[in-house]
Amino acid sequence: MVFVVSLILVLAFAIPGIFYPDLLFAFATFLHEQILEMFGWGYLVAAFIFLIFNIWLALSKYGTFKLGKQHEKPQFSYFGWFSMLFAAGMGIGLIFWGVAEPMSHFLNPPEYIETRSGEAARFAMKYSFFHWGIQPWAIYITMSLCIAYFSFRRGMPPLISSCFYPLIGDRIYGLPGYLIDILGVFATIFGIVTSLGLGAMQITTGLGEVFGFEAGLGETFAVIAVVTVLFMISTMTGIDKGIQILSKTNIILALTLLGFMLIVGPTVYILNIFTQTIAAFSSDFVNMSLSTNPFRGYEWTQSWTLFYWAWWIAWAPFVGLFVASISRGRTIREFVGGALIVPVLLTFVWFSTFGGAAFDVELNRQADIAETIAADVSIGLFLLFEYYPLTPLLSGVAILLLSIFFITSADSATFVLSMMTSGGKLHPPAYKKIIWGLVISGTAAVLLYAGGLEALQKMAITAALPFTVIMLLMCRSLYKGLKYEASMTDTSDTQMQDGLSDDR
Repeated sequence: MVFVVSLILVLAFAIPGIFYPDLLFAFATFLHEQILEMFGWGYLVAAFIFLIFNIWLALSKYGTFKLGKQHEKPQFSYFGWFSMLFAAGMGIGLIFWGVAEPMSHFLNPPEYIETRSGEAARFAMKYSFFHWGIQPWAIYITMSLCIAYFSFRRGMPPLISSCFYPLIGDRIYGLPGYLIDILGVFATIFGIVTSLGLGAMQITTGLGEVFGFEAGLGETFAVIAVVTVLFMISTMTGIDKGIQILSKTNIILALTLLGFMLIVGPTVYILNIFTQTIAAFSSDFVNMSLSTNPFRGYEWTQSWTLFYWAWWIAWAPFVGLFVASISRGRTIREFVGGALIVPVLLTFVWFSTFGGAAFDVELNRQADIAETIAADVSIGLFLLFEYYPLTPLLSGVAILLLSIFFITSADSATFVLSMMTSGGKLHPPAYKKIIWGLVISGTAAVLLYAGGLEALQKMAITAALPFTVIMLLMCRSLYKGLKYEASMTDTSDTQMQDGLSDDR
């Protein structure tokens, strides 16, 4: 039921976009505007609740609970685990926005900040850190913890519906459980196609820069087709081989590119930006986390912060299920600490390096790149490379990096969707992987055809709304499950101690 209904729902949205793209775009715009206007604040509050919940869990007595049996060891090394975390959670987005977002905020900040000013530059870096930092991972961790706990420790199917057993009992195996999993599939589809659409656009732009052709929609569709074949091949090899190997390769390439820019670029300038932005981010964190800026900057907040928070929530079923599947054997404290510190720190360094290098070109070298990047955000990274040596090589590495991130994200999403629609089987049927792989790529192409980047963003926000409520309920359910297990453990210990006293 979950497989058939989910497939029908997704196709019901995607197919009309082929024949009536303007109608699909108008419909997505209407939903997007209504949701942001009525419920935008809810995304901010929910993300902050998830963060507080995760930190409390890690520091509480429940932090020592393993995501699995107490004797189990982690399946993957720290390097393999962090590589797959980073590839699934951020990958394409960081490559796409590492230069483009700071430049976009610098040129088009909220109305109360003067454009192209020093204040605009500080604001741009601070909010780039905020949008890609702690809250996104708090959202992912919430989903992952719930699935991993109920699946690996309590022996239930690795499905989102399993997380609701403390709340609805055996009804997770009936219609309520099916509806939860269907919503998870729906959110996953429109979350992942947004990221894959961004990746396809930037790969096409990069190829156009390297080989000297004008990137258009047809070329983007060709890139999607080629990469679809590649990730379909990868998904058949499983997590242990395909995804892990690709993720490790990608993290090595990303670190190499990052190291090159740090060394060849304005190193001291980048480090100054990093430390100053960390200070600004830390001091304003709570204010940024809970303010929709209703008096000044409301439209800017809707376009950027609220979109991002909805995007992360839409991504949560996919990333949560995948990250749960690679985190068996780790304690709750280890999982929360690792996922909140290492990927976030790498993200901050990434934005400081590439955003800082872009600001150096814009402000210190007096080259007007912000205007060009704001007009076409997919060109940002490749335009920056033109001001550094080995431009063709750097562009080639970036294209390879994007392609592998595209493959690993689509590969992971195909695996997760197949698992979600196969009753939680860790080895879902091959035909479901093929079907979902084609659906992911096809939906990304349709949304690009219907309205480009804007259509992708609006559908992600729409898909995230019902899932925000589901995730808040999951927090309650996980707490009840942990509390029950702790009480049973305490009771067993007391009975054992009473038995020992009686023996004496």
